[in-house]
Amino acid sequence: MSASKIRGKILGAMWAAGKPITLQAIAEKTELNSSSTMGYLLGLIKAKYVSVPQKHYYAITNLGKKALGLPKVDKKLASNILSPVSIERAFHFYYDLNQYSGLHADSLKDFVDKIQEVDLKSIEFHVPRKDFELWIRSLGDRELSKKMELLRMAQLSGENLRKQVYETVKSRCEELAKLAF
Repeated sequence: MSASKIRGKILGAMWAAGKPITLQAIAEKTELNSSSTMGYLLGLIKAKYVSVPQKHYYAITNLGKKALGLPKVDKKLASNILSPVSIERAFHFYYDLNQYSGLHADSLKDFVDKIQEVDLKSIEFHVPRKDFELWIRSLGDRELSKKMELLRMAQLSGENLRKQVYETVKSRCEELAKLAF
């Protein structure tokens, strides 16, 4: 594998984690040995694609996200993504086709809250259909939509699925809130 593909794999693993991670975690996710991973990380840090927010933890920077082809999110876009939408554009939770749960989310923050209370059957219904990905993309957040795609492809189920959806969206809301305000 070429060096640029390995660097891309490392950045992708860091982006997918959604939070600062250790060298060991990066090595495991990329299936590289720790010494090779460290060598690539040093180059990525020097190029400003990776930061070191605390000792032994590494995080992808906005420049690193750009290298992966992810769009830059500015204050205005972050604010728009977090803003409430009309009832027509809200996310409506279903258990199955034509079986509405009675719950809807009119913002990303509301979605985070509802994910904790909606019946697991609804989450397991929506994830394989790409419903979360599409709604989040309609809000303007391509990056979070891609993270939802990764969760779908991981084929998680049960409370583990709920936890991962919750943590991923909550983390993104916190990130966007820092940009928006």
